[in-house]
Amino acid sequence: MRKLYFLVPGLGGKYACGGLWAELKTLKLAQQICSAEVVTYKQREPDTLFLADLLNQPLDQAILVISWGFDVGQLAQQLIDYNVIYHAHSSGYGFTLPARVPIITVSRNTLGYWGQRSPHSLLYYLPNQISDNFQNLNLDRNIDVLVQARKSSTYLLQELIPALQQVCNVMVVDSYVEDLSKLFNRAKVYLYDSAEYWAQQKVSEGFGLQPMEAMACGCQVFSSINGGLSDYLDPGFNCYKIAGHSLTFDVQRIQQVLQSEQAVGLPESVLAEYRTENILHRLQVILTEVNAFFDAQPHQQAGIVPLTPMRITQLRLQTIWRKLLKKVS
Repeated sequence: MRKLYFLVPGLGGKYACGGLWAELKTLKLAQQICSAEVVTYKQREPDTLFLADLLNQPLDQAILVISWGFDVGQLAQQLIDYNVIYHAHSSGYGFTLPARVPIITVSRNTLGYWGQRSPHSLLYYLPNQISDNFQNLNLDRNIDVLVQARKSSTYLLQELIPALQQVCNVMVVDSYVEDLSKLFNRAKVYLYDSAEYWAQQKVSEGFGLQPMEAMACGCQVFSSINGGLSDYLDPGFNCYKIAGHSLTFDVQRIQQVLQSEQAVGLPESVLAEYRTENILHRLQVILTEVNAFFDAQPHQQAGIVPLTPMRITQLRLQTIWRKLLKKVS
């Protein structure tokens, strides 16, 4: 297989976020299948390749993996003469990609977005990995309600949490946690409400790792159901929808869950889709197909006519014209 180069802007500082950690996890998984290496293109890092230097080397037998949504449009243009894969986390950035760039999405929600936006591209689904350390350890749960401040809505931070603090033990985390699995194992209920945050960013929730990690650890989850969260969250069956009409109703439902012994969560049979074994299997299949696609590229004829805005307008006008002709006849 061709060597993979995973392109990220930097490895820390202002680039440190869930998307970066997820991409580096995918890199480590890919290294179990083929040769793979990280490359930065904005921030030079010690002992790490830099894109400008890499492009001076022969790359016929390599694939460049781009993923940083805000940079993908520009990178795709810069790398138009190379074998490129887009590893899509969020959606809604507004750029388009040529059909010769295969797209691997982390959620079915994002898969559907690109299925509509780029109908002639190769599309694949590769969910994010849930590490095996996220499991129910059956510890004493001495935290009633756990919340991470980052990405939380104004309603959650300024209304719901103060109301809950009057009736139960609430822990708000606003800094980096080394071992989040232990914290999830100490909590009874986890709250996650990211719809407002992503609306401000004007892009989607790509996957939403924390609610799934919390559920894997046995937490009862109250969450928004936006973007990639809709892949696996099923209100009433494995979670509860947060911000349910009113503050009073939310507090009432959370108190009922805290007092109830009934567990609602994800069984291991569902989590298996996101565990290492399945991710490696899917990645092996995807990389095999993508390599075959790039092998065939030099011998391909002109591609299918792209579905551009102009093409869509043309097709609409043709439909209107056919309807008019039918009425006249």
